[in-house]
Amino acid sequence: MKYNSVFDIIGPVMIGPSSSHTAGAARIGLAARNLFGKEPTWARIHLYGSFAKTYKGHGTDFALAGGLLGFETDDLRMSKALDIAKERDLEIEFIEDSAKTDHPNTARLIIGNDTESMELVGKSIGGGKVEVTELNGFELRLSGNHPAILIMHNDRFGAIASVTKILAKHEINIGHMEVNRKDVGKEALMVMEVDQNVDDNILKELENADHIIQISKIVS
Repeated sequence: MKYNSVFDIIGPVMIGPSSSHTAGAARIGLAARNLFGKEPTWARIHLYGSFAKTYKGHGTDFALAGGLLGFETDDLRMSKALDIAKERDLEIEFIEDSAKTDHPNTARLIIGNDTESMELVGKSIGGGKVEVTELNGFELRLSGNHPAILIMHNDRFGAIASVTKILAKHEINIGHMEVNRKDVGKEALMVMEVDQNVDDNILKELENADHIIQISKIVS
């Protein structure tokens, strides 16, 4: 694993005993909330490997809840997140799952409200860093450490070009990009990590691009 600075090794400023089990878990929860685009009213969280064995003692449970509530890793409310979730009528169920995963600190979050839901798989890979590896059945690789745009679109000629043309016009540089589709001509997911946060007015312009269905973003 590559670290960019000594601060990556030490981990982020955080509330909790472990960068992997607390800060990383909080970032997974926050990524799920950001991609859902609103505060969920319920969540079913499957925990695997080390997460499943130690989530209560290491604060993974309150960290995931804090992320879903929109708390950053250093938020002083983090340790009380489970109580705050109840106060806000956010029902959270933790499930210790015995299925095999390729990383010991893995969580599958299924979150939603009365009308819609979303499923996300995230891994806490050390030093507070995370990877989002699945979104609603689409495989992806998203670090969560950079601003990102996730664009659901129809798998049609010109969809990618229409998006990159708008970003280039606004001088938004793409650091990493990938596209995944379930089948030819069906829905596809375009994922772009960019060098700066993207303003809402640019997102509105992207929403009107060719073949676009839905856009979400992660801010940094």
